[in-house]
Amino acid sequence: MNAGLAVLEERGFISQCTDLAALDRLMAAGPVSFYVGIDPTGTSLHIGHLVPLYALAHLALAGHRPVPLVGGGTARIGDPSGKTESRKILSVDEINGNVRSISEQIERFLAAAGGAGTAAPKVVNNADWLAGLNYIDFLRDIGRHFSVNRMLTFEAYKARLETGLSFIEFNYQLLQSYDYLELYRNHGVRLQIGGDDQWGNIVAGVDLIRRVEGAQVFGLTFPLVTR
Repeated sequence: MNAGLAVLEERGFISQCTDLAALDRLMAAGPVSFYVGIDPTGTSLHIGHLVPLYALAHLALAGHRPVPLVGGGTARIGDPSGKTESRKILSVDEINGNVRSISEQIERFLAAAGGAGTAAPKVVNNADWLAGLNYIDFLRDIGRHFSVNRMLTFEAYKARLETGLSFIEFNYQLLQSYDYLELYRNHGVRLQIGGDDQWGNIVAGVDLIRRVEGAQVFGLTFPLVTR
């Protein structure tokens, strides 16, 4: 197994992968660009970000290329994954302030972790491509690739149907999938990593890229910190 994946497996990071054997072959062939997304719902990173960020550091130290993403756009919607009720809607000014704070923290963390032996990678903000989207065009070009029936099979949505799922939250999976497509097109990203609660969103992004670009990309999730 590739050194980066071997470290993750040894340390108990790997929970689910869309195709672990194919991902291992891809990583063995050369450096792979990968990303993890963090929504700036607060002014600071928290314990839920610990495992994904350490996984990002391990992969970077193994020679792969991290693209850390802060969700200045998706935070305006709110991710329903792992939540029993809707997230508090933050103002754009609050979100922008959180983006600045969390981006600085991520860059300091990766610089301290060694980030592939170079300066910490630049954090990208998905507000740069999401905030100006035309809704009609987005539905036509991206939304048509999503099946509502399939979306409702993912745990993040199934669990919320009992307590109430807003229409704005239902759009979240489309936006996160579009992030992956954008990063694939402009940064060559072939792997998205995240916690197990992101499995449905990650799989949807993998499928969107297959449908739109005819390319194979990958998703890898980690166990959640629950205690």
